[in-house]
Amino acid sequence: MAATDPPLAGRYVLAEQIGVGGMGSVWRAWDLKQHKHVAAKVLGRHDGSLLLRFVREQSVRIQHPYVVAPTGWAAEDDLVVLIMDLVGGGSVATLLGDHGPLPETYVTVLLDQLLQALGAVHDAGVVHRDVKPANLLLEVTGTGRPHLRLADFGVAALVDEPRLTQVPTAIGTRGYAAPEQGTGAAPDIRQDLYAAGVVASTLLTGVEPRHRTGAAPGRLSPLIEALTALDPDRRPSSAAVALAQLRRTGVPPGAPWQSDPDPPEVFDQLAPPVQTRVPDRPDPARALTLLAVVCFALASGLALTAVALLR
Repeated sequence: MAATDPPLAGRYVLAEQIGVGGMGSVWRAWDLKQHKHVAAKVLGRHDGSLLLRFVREQSVRIQHPYVVAPTGWAAEDDLVVLIMDLVGGGSVATLLGDHGPLPETYVTVLLDQLLQALGAVHDAGVVHRDVKPANLLLEVTGTGRPHLRLADFGVAALVDEPRLTQVPTAIGTRGYAAPEQGTGAAPDIRQDLYAAGVVASTLLTGVEPRHRTGAAPGRLSPLIEALTALDPDRRPSSAAVALAQLRRTGVPPGAPWQSDPDPPEVFDQLAPPVQTRVPDRPDPARALTLLAVVCFALASGLALTAVALLR
């Protein structure tokens, strides 16, 4: 690839924009040190709350096959980016939109992987707080066994971390967020389990939570009902407990859905790389202010950053 601008922070060559998220744009980039493509989330127009989300997300360092968390960050002039693995199969939301309701065996495998991911996240003392199909990325596997990656830790929080505001605010996505999140409840791992149950029901029915009444029928129904109990104390106490219940129900080996007339297929959603360039930059006058605020936030002793970096 031929670059038209110097590499960001002397290392990352931004190639082309591949998506847009709540924090800004997502780019395919070439890592000159690792000699591979990575995903670079470029911070967009920012205020204090967006910058705090950036600081929170960059502090999460969880290495697990079913998690895609930041592997680093870089800043240069007015550009600030998060670096993470490049996942090419789109999201579970994309798959659901393309295929419609997914086979129960396929959903069982996805739920198994999601609960494994949540177990790793919770063991690190982190609550994701925004588990939903759009934040579940997929490796390219065709009609074979799917490979899920839990992503987007922008609103993640540590269990029992000090509250950064005295005013309770709703966190998460309506329909997927546990009821208590709507009243500003403190982070709790059972909130992620509630969302996992809603995700499973959505994948089975193809119906968004706001339009659905009752749990999806089938072998997963008892577990989904337990995960989505309105009372947190009636939900499984951990991802490991939920995973054990799921495996007692049975997680199929192989890819039995391949015998279906229309099996789910995870395509490569990324076009071939194009000539690299740096995205349009905002007013350079903001650069020093942005970097000063980022450095202050990183050095201010925020609980999530300090604890996560010490793990």
